[in-house]
Amino acid sequence: MLPWKRLVRPLAALLLAVGVTLPTAAGAHAAAAPSSGWNDWSCKPSAAHPRPVVLVHGTFGNSVDNWLGLAPYLKNRGYCVFSLDYGQLPGVPLFHGLGPTEKSAEQLDAYVDKVLAATGAAETDLVGHSQGGMMPRYYLKFLGGADEVNALIGIAPSNHGTTLGGLTRLLPYFPGAEDLLTEATPALADQVAGSDFLTRLNAGGDTVPGVRYTVIATRYDEVVTPYRSAYLTGPDVRNVLLQDLCPLDLSEHLAIGLLDRIAFHEVANSLDPAHAERTTCASVFS
Repeated sequence: MLPWKRLVRPLAALLLAVGVTLPTAAGAHAAAAPSSGWNDWSCKPSAAHPRPVVLVHGTFGNSVDNWLGLAPYLKNRGYCVFSLDYGQLPGVPLFHGLGPTEKSAEQLDAYVDKVLAATGAAETDLVGHSQGGMMPRYYLKFLGGADEVNALIGIAPSNHGTTLGGLTRLLPYFPGAEDLLTEATPALADQVAGSDFLTRLNAGGDTVPGVRYTVIATRYDEVVTPYRSAYLTGPDVRNVLLQDLCPLDLSEHLAIGLLDRIAFHEVANSLDPAHAERTTCASVFS
């Protein structure tokens, strides 16, 4: 890819996301109401939004940086919003989501229990970016999460792993590279297409009964490749391509989760499908 394209895509996404700084009806309402932000453990879900939302960051992300755009967006729309840190490695601050994915799913399980206990809700909705959209499926499938989760919304999730544009296929040609990757950053190894972890996760089907699934992907994803590997198959699955909603949206893997208000609008639709409004390029202003 030419260097100028690497600059143009995030810039275009930023321009589309400029609505985050513009006044909206929801934002004006939120400004008039007191709010302590997200991770407010005194928050009680409303009748309009009866389930708390748990945000699950991606690889190298954390509970704050990954959600500086989406968390306020949902909070301003009346949701109780929470986010966790998971997958920490000893001696590595700030950058999380690197530990073994099974262990990260256990951390998510414990965190959801904490959120449900604090809010009094029976179920939660999960929204995850990248690994954070894939890892919860282990919790749903193997740790009993389907009894505690109504919906999982993945933003550019690594559901079937990545080839990194074909680079991961070169690993066998470098002796010791795969072992080093597994030992140093287990979650990265788990997300390589064809890994043992993904083989176990996807065996017998992508989904479990009782959970609604939404995948929001971008054709310009340079991390989860091919981008269609993010999609799921099975009952109660909705796969969405960002460019079908707005052809002008050039968001790549990071931008779609960090600042893309078109993606955020579709997340809100997936959280409350009964009141969904059509997502278009103009949704940056909603």
